[in-house]
This record gives sequence, C-alpha cells and structure tokens, in this order.
Amino acid sequence: MTLPDLTAYVPHRITADADFEGTVVPGLRAEFFRRPDGDRIASVGRYSYLGREVLMAWGFVDEQHCRWHAVHDPVDGWQATVDGCPDIRKNPDTIEVRTPTGAWLPVGA
Repeated sequence: MTLPDLTAYVPHRITADADFEGTVVPGLRAEFFRRPDGDRIASVGRYSYLGREVLMAWGFVDEQHCRWHAVHDPVDGWQATVDGCPDIRKNPDTIEVRTPTGAWLPVGA
C-alpha cells in the first residue's frame, strides 16, 4: 500500500490545534480530504505539528476507524504503511506516535 495521492482528493476541512485521541494538541494541524470511491467516500487525514509532517491516516467515512496509516519521520521520511489506526501514547508533556520499527516520535511538547 502506498500513500494516498492527495491531488485526487478534495479538501474537506482543516482543524488548527487538532486533537489526538481526544487530547487537544496546540500546534497540531489536521487536514481532511475526501473523494468518491464507487458508492463510498474515501477519506484521508494529514497531520502536521508546527509545520512538520507527522502522519497520514486513511480509509472510508462510513468506517469508525482508519484502515491504514503512515508515520513521517523527520530524518527517514515516510515510513511503511501500516494497517489500522496509529498507536499513540500520551505523556505528561508530549504525545507520541509509534513508527513501524517500534520507535516513538514526539508529536507535541
């Protein structure tokens, strides 16, 4: 699975200071895109923190959870696509997302 080509999608909405798993993260920007896919609507969420790409998650709007996601490592670029929603952990001062290698990348501080 490769990352979705956002040029095939239409912007749906943008949320500044978006939330991760119910926790608002100041500086986290979430952009949502949609496109028809047969009788369904495909959806992509692209997240960045203070201008740095963090992750993309995608699937269909009629599903409760994302089908796939990919994490962006600032050193190594986009990591491999993973099934399901990203693993996220909350610490007192940060939120982190797990890469396919098991490393935790900070999202907010």
